[in-house]
Amino acid sequence: MSKLVREWLARLGLLHLTTHEDRLEIDREIEIRTGYYCDDAIAMGLISEEEFLEIVREVMERKKRRRKKRRAPMIPS
Repeated sequence: MSKLVREWLARLGLLHLTTHEDRLEIDREIEIRTGYYCDDAIAMGLISEEEFLEIVREVMERKKRRRKKRRAPMIPS
């Protein structure tokens, strides 16, 4: 897991809102968008703070949607 992703989340006051799995997904998304290992991409400035926040929002929204699907009530047939 990325050290810099944890640092950015902490600096932005978001670390406590994310799980280990969320952070791994954030790492993967950064790597997909940049083609570089997430710490390297952040260190090289390939991800702006705005884009980082966008990635975090997307990951958290996907997590929320997955939870809603799992909690969907079963309707008897």
